[in-house]
Amino acid sequence: MISVEQAQEHILAHIGELDAEPVPLFEAVGRVLAEDIVAEHNIPPFRNSAMDGYAVRAADTDGASPERPILLRVVETVAAGTAPTAPVVPGTAARIMTGAPMPPGADAVVRFEETSEALPAERRPPGGHIAILRPVRPGDNVREAGEDVSVGQTALRRGQRLRAAEVGLLAALGRSRVTCVRRPRVGVLATGDELVGPEEPLTPGKIRNSNEYTNVALVRLAGGLPVPLGIARDNVKDLSAKLKLAVEAGVDLLITSAGVSVGDYDVVKHVLAAQGEVHFWQVAIKPGKPLAFGTLEVGGRPVPLLGLPGNPVAAFVAFEVFARPAIRKMAGLRPLFRRRFRARLQEDVTNSGRRHYMRARVWRDDASGQLHATTRGSGVRVQGSGILSSLVWANGFVIVPEQVTFIPAGEPVDVELFDWPEEVF
Repeated sequence: MISVEQAQEHILAHIGELDAEPVPLFEAVGRVLAEDIVAEHNIPPFRNSAMDGYAVRAADTDGASPERPILLRVVETVAAGTAPTAPVVPGTAARIMTGAPMPPGADAVVRFEETSEALPAERRPPGGHIAILRPVRPGDNVREAGEDVSVGQTALRRGQRLRAAEVGLLAALGRSRVTCVRRPRVGVLATGDELVGPEEPLTPGKIRNSNEYTNVALVRLAGGLPVPLGIARDNVKDLSAKLKLAVEAGVDLLITSAGVSVGDYDVVKHVLAAQGEVHFWQVAIKPGKPLAFGTLEVGGRPVPLLGLPGNPVAAFVAFEVFARPAIRKMAGLRPLFRRRFRARLQEDVTNSGRRHYMRARVWRDDASGQLHATTRGSGVRVQGSGILSSLVWANGFVIVPEQVTFIPAGEPVDVELFDWPEEVF
């Protein structure tokens, strides 16, 4: 039996980042860049107005006030999407809309609110003129060409995860497609003679196939593309056929649930040994001790296989600890592991000598800012590996180290949160 760290290191050593593929920009959010993005033009591409107002020579507005307005002749109106046709010379102005190109000669924009357009009609100057009520300085309310991104600048770097902001910047740079790390295709297979689908009747001895659905959801949340493979029965022939189907489907990683313990019908590790190589099959973790990892050889292509336990909570824990970082590595996502926080434990907990990932509810005290965590105790009815509803209640794990057998209430403990956005760190 090996430690959690040994198992993680071994799995990740046998898994690498996948190759790159072109992705339409509309589908790129959440993906990881596989190329540096160098700007081929400026953003913005030309000097333009940052406000609706009047493009002027700043020197012409010196001393302007509501009591002593400065009168300028309006030479034209420049709308966004059009080009100016007349220069701004001393004593003139151009009415301009936000985003419109600055006319030659103009070096500032006076907002509508600081002109006679803000005055009652009877106080406005005659047609073709505008009164300036406030002075401006050169550059006021003007966006310079390239002030956001300049031509030749590396705007985005390989390895960045694309959020909505990065997608918008790519569009502004003229990219309708972008090269991203390929998302891993992850085969998800449940095993067991006792399993039936969610819509099938529960006959004596049968249970519903929750693991496949949980694991498909977890694969998607981890950044992979799940390939549901259904249920393999507890015999070598059926399991071998499903494994062959997985490889034919082009999966980059295969995740199974159940069949990796020491029971008479636990055949996953035996088939893996016959058709590939078993690297290990027991880890010092609770829940989730029966965990197999190896390489499957079907059709001449090696595919890593991670065999999770059958109990639903044990399968969930094993996925979080071992499968999730592997999928993130394949997809180019960083960091691989969840961030840990320190929280104050609300009750006594006991441990059996393996690293225990206890379901927990974590919250922050508004007054002190201190994180608190409750596990609802160490009893099997709460922390048992078959209590699937405990995962619905929980929002994270309290992690009890291997060498610790008892933690009293009030002590600080390490916690991991399921939904914490790691990419902000």
